[in-house]
Amino acid sequence: MKFLITFALSLLLSNPAMAQLEVMISGGFAGPYKQMLPLFEKASGIHVVTKSGASQGSGPKTIKAQLAAGVTADVVILSREGLEELITQNRIIPNSDVDLAKAPLGLAVPTGNPKPDISTTKAFADALVKAKKIVVPGSTSGIYLIDELFPKLGIKNQLTVQVTERGSQATAVLAAREANIAVQPSSELVNIAGVDYVGALPSDIQLIQTFAAAIIMNSPNQEAAKKLIQYLSSPNAAEPIKHSGMNAVR
Repeated sequence: MKFLITFALSLLLSNPAMAQLEVMISGGFAGPYKQMLPLFEKASGIHVVTKSGASQGSGPKTIKAQLAAGVTADVVILSREGLEELITQNRIIPNSDVDLAKAPLGLAVPTGNPKPDISTTKAFADALVKAKKIVVPGSTSGIYLIDELFPKLGIKNQLTVQVTERGSQATAVLAAREANIAVQPSSELVNIAGVDYVGALPSDIQLIQTFAAAIIMNSPNQEAAKKLIQYLSSPNAAEPIKHSGMNAVR
């Protein structure tokens, strides 16, 4: 609490006038971000406009595609894999990127449905094969599952998989009982109405995603952007990160 009060006072003293900041964020870190944003805005006097996009993929709603189409942002928050693509395109201010949290891949079922055993790789594979329909997001986790894991397990041709553009769309499909299983980052499966989180995938087939924040090149609000990233990576973020099924980086 002492740290929080000190941090809030420092923000207020350094921000006497209202500033505005644009953030584009993927679903993986959305839970902690939504919990922390109101307090950050109140303490800093910085008004944040939040936009949404997928970390990776081929659709027009990816963060990369939106930036290429001219959508503006000061800060991006997305998987490290997606961020590396933006860094390669010189869209990120060098050394402005900060890792925020890590999320394992997890599995969920519609609320009330029996929870399958996924304690071993074989049990996980059997659960997928028995499911009539699986839904995954088309971003970083879905790319790994469809292109790497399902072929590795030898079950790709035995599955009926729906790929959605966003993780939130995948959980909506699951909650509506239009699929039997969803596999995606744990942070997108916990605290979701209509969805029961089963658990993380076995360690030998796990993909731990790191979600990071960075400042967009030529952002006119770089000082405000730094303050937001500082706040999201501070000790104050530990509890919201844990509540969202993630692990703090530090």
